[in-house]
Amino acid sequence: MDGICTLANDRVYDQLVALLNSIEAILGPEMPVCVYPYNDNTEKISLEIAKRPNVQLYDNKDSMQRWDQFFRSVWDAHPTAHQRWKEIGSNGYHRFGTHRRFCAFDGPFDRFLYMDADTLLQGPVAPIFNRLNDYDWVVYDFQYTDLTHVYDVSSPKLLELFTPEQIKSKIFCSGFYAAKKGLFNQDKIDWLLTKLREGEAEVLYTMSADQPILNYMVIRGDINSCNLALQLPENEITGCCADSSHFEARDHILYDRGNRLTYIHYIGFGSDLFNQICAGNNIDFPNRELFFHYRYLHEPEKRPHFKTKPKAYDAPPSLAKRILRKLGLAS
Repeated sequence: MDGICTLANDRVYDQLVALLNSIEAILGPEMPVCVYPYNDNTEKISLEIAKRPNVQLYDNKDSMQRWDQFFRSVWDAHPTAHQRWKEIGSNGYHRFGTHRRFCAFDGPFDRFLYMDADTLLQGPVAPIFNRLNDYDWVVYDFQYTDLTHVYDVSSPKLLELFTPEQIKSKIFCSGFYAAKKGLFNQDKIDWLLTKLREGEAEVLYTMSADQPILNYMVIRGDINSCNLALQLPENEITGCCADSSHFEARDHILYDRGNRLTYIHYIGFGSDLFNQICAGNNIDFPNRELFFHYRYLHEPEKRPHFKTKPKAYDAPPSLAKRILRKLGLAS
């Protein structure tokens, strides 16, 4: 069975609702969806999921504990990760919970499309799943142009582990990918951990939590993968980042030079921003109208109505706010 999965907790409630509504609007209410819990803070999303017969909240404790331990083991093998996190005031394991998406390798779907909660579906997914007939891993993004959020580019081991071609073409964003159940059994996990403990962990970028691990697992694990951004004809490729200025909206669907987007990713826009606008704060950001459409698709009466001029999401703080920050009285 094919399905879509995501990662969420109550902090991203509004984004999860928007994503689920976009999946329903594009693919219909029968498309099965599995939500992996970031942590135990799931009261609100559990109530939302209960309203949707096609959506389930993953509850396999053994699977979650297994991947929790894997995540800890990976970063325990890194020579500087804990020190780096301590320097920025991050206690324990940085962004612990992001790795719960790995549970999809044990999950209910034989083949799955993973989408971050800060994405919206915009087009059919059949072309993605069709590629899984020939590959075990399918992505569609441009992370390969920026290695620095995946690997430590200063590590001399990088070119010992991976070829220049792998580094150039196999890097991907962990926010959108299609894969198959069972790709990483216990034997493969144990082998990867052995390699990481032998010193290979030093190539992982410490601040992206799950993304460098997943890239390492796919490339070092010799998983047969493809990136549609590198395989599609140039005149068919679309972008996906919400801050791209050239997308055209038609009937709540985005197009890039006439080509329909597969998905849009609000990468770089934190959950606090979405929580604020849904609470009635008039903050403008790229493709805000698109988010509002899907977030309030089934409850338009709850949509905020603004009477004031919006404040830009990236506007500099006011003088008063700057003074308060300097005094340590504001964040």
